[in-house]
Amino acid sequence: MTPVPVSAPPRPLSIAIIAGEESGDALGAALAQALRRRQSGVIALSGVGGRAMAAAGIVSPFAIDEVSIVGLLAILEKLPAIYRRIRDTARDVVATRPDALVIVDSPEFTHRVARRVRALAPDIPIIDYVSPSVWAWRSGRARAMRTYVDHVLAILPFEPAVHKRLGGPPCTYVGHPLIERIGELRPDADEARRRQADPPVILALPGSRRGEIRRLLDIFGAAIGRLPARVGPIEVVLPTVPHLLQQVTEGVAHWPIIPRIVVDPAEKWAAFRTARAALAASGTVTLELALSGVPMVAAYRLHVVEAVIARLFRIQAGLPSVILANLVIGENVVPELLQEDCTPEQLAGALVPLFADTPERLRQTEAFGRLDQIMGIGRFASSANAADIVLEAARRGRGGMAAAAPTDPVAAAERR
Repeated sequence: MTPVPVSAPPRPLSIAIIAGEESGDALGAALAQALRRRQSGVIALSGVGGRAMAAAGIVSPFAIDEVSIVGLLAILEKLPAIYRRIRDTARDVVATRPDALVIVDSPEFTHRVARRVRALAPDIPIIDYVSPSVWAWRSGRARAMRTYVDHVLAILPFEPAVHKRLGGPPCTYVGHPLIERIGELRPDADEARRRQADPPVILALPGSRRGEIRRLLDIFGAAIGRLPARVGPIEVVLPTVPHLLQQVTEGVAHWPIIPRIVVDPAEKWAAFRTARAALAASGTVTLELALSGVPMVAAYRLHVVEAVIARLFRIQAGLPSVILANLVIGENVVPELLQEDCTPEQLAGALVPLFADTPERLRQTEAFGRLDQIMGIGRFASSANAADIVLEAARRGRGGMAAAAPTDPVAAAERR
């Protein structure tokens, strides 16, 4: 009897995910989990990331702290090591030949990897999860991205229109990842009562990068130290990440009010749900606070050379604010104290009205209440929407992506 030939099982789809810092690592991990759910676990994942992506099954060949560097001068100092990691990462992606490459945030690192991969293996579809801030500075990057990015997955609702206006790649708003954790951000009845009780909790959030901590920690400590004389006793909570714990602990040892430092994400979100006010470095954390309903003052300092460059780009872009929460809301409700305005005296003065039912506090909380509609909360599942577009790209290949209409995440969410 002639044996019946048995065909080999189809090769599972292969996706490479490249992240370069903590925030991208978290997004990459959520995307990896969503991809596994969509494929019932039958998918091969590889890439570069941190602890979160490792927990999701993607073990990085090096620590992302090596490429998570902020500031022009700091980058210049580490340039040879960064370029070596860029070359090695691109080489590994090309050797693996994934069905799609997803680059996550950190454009200084991930976009250079993407350009090399496109040059060496132009058939690999490349998806950019989190648009660079082309609306804030270097708007020409949008058009330049068309040569090496096939689709942008935007996490801010205004970004697709920006890319269309600037001639960037196809861009779809998939929803902000914070939408999936909105329950962690919003207080229950008991936590809402604690938010109004004494002593009030204030969050100190001096950043998630070493350079930010170095520039802002002492200023934040001095500003918070001025508050009790004007608002009474306060409780200070400072969330941070494990790799910065020693730097933060040593830095707050001389603060006038020693904060309670929390590293566990569950403790961080618990503090958000009970905080009455916050002092935060400009960044994604301002949107986290806004979604949690915590009025804040936002601040930032750069090296003087970097600050001059940033100010010129801001003028060129006509940007009304550098605070993410303000940009998403479309109104400058959060005070921003930057560079020479980022002083203990000015920060404390802006914080004081946020501890009582003042017009300053009410203006922020009313604006924060509009975010559900603006961001599509209740209608979007960001990692699932992102996974759908990535899988479509992987199945179609780069040629098929060009012919396919962008996925509509609103319609996809309604179908689910």
